[in-house]
Amino acid sequence: MSDKNTLFPNIQSLVQSFDFAAISKDRKITLQLLVDFIQLKLENQQVIRLNLICTHNSRRSHLAQAWAQTAAHYYGIENVFCYSGGTEATALYPKVAETLEKSGFKIKTLSKGNNPVYMIKFSENETPVIGFSKTYDADFNPQNEFAAIMTCSQADDGCPFIAGAEKRIAVTYDDPKSFDGTTQETEKYHARSLQIATEMFYVFSQIKK
Repeated sequence: MSDKNTLFPNIQSLVQSFDFAAISKDRKITLQLLVDFIQLKLENQQVIRLNLICTHNSRRSHLAQAWAQTAAHYYGIENVFCYSGGTEATALYPKVAETLEKSGFKIKTLSKGNNPVYMIKFSENETPVIGFSKTYDADFNPQNEFAAIMTCSQADDGCPFIAGAEKRIAVTYDDPKSFDGTTQETEKYHARSLQIATEMFYVFSQIKK
């Protein structure tokens, strides 16, 4: 009997392929700041709120939000709530939803328009992630008692103060946007998603319950 919580089969298969040993020593030092935040909250029996922040809340922050919430469920870390936001609101880039769907998530468009709202579900009975673009301080997001996880260097550099954040942690990723419209787009989005997924699962694998 596995001590891990179940995910949709294709996600489950992908998770089995993650190679934590491939994460560099320097990167693990960076990720340890996030591990420490989650661990301390857990030990103090406090709710764990993570706000994954990128400039436009369109790509990396959504990938990080979806994978972090999935990892928390998989490793049985309770009271984890993952959010995402930007320094400005745009729209969740469709290739992100497509990339997650190909990884095994169930995606449903809840509303269309300039800023569509997506349901992103990773397990049969768990609450789905709601994906749409918003600013990090939007009403939908926590206003205090959260960690601000900066997933892009532009947001990290351009937004020196995040109101209400208990902790600010820079875990930045290269933007797959530079490959939009090219023959490499699908491949590069999958690669970035895989990197983010591996690191988020590594983080939650380190948490001692």
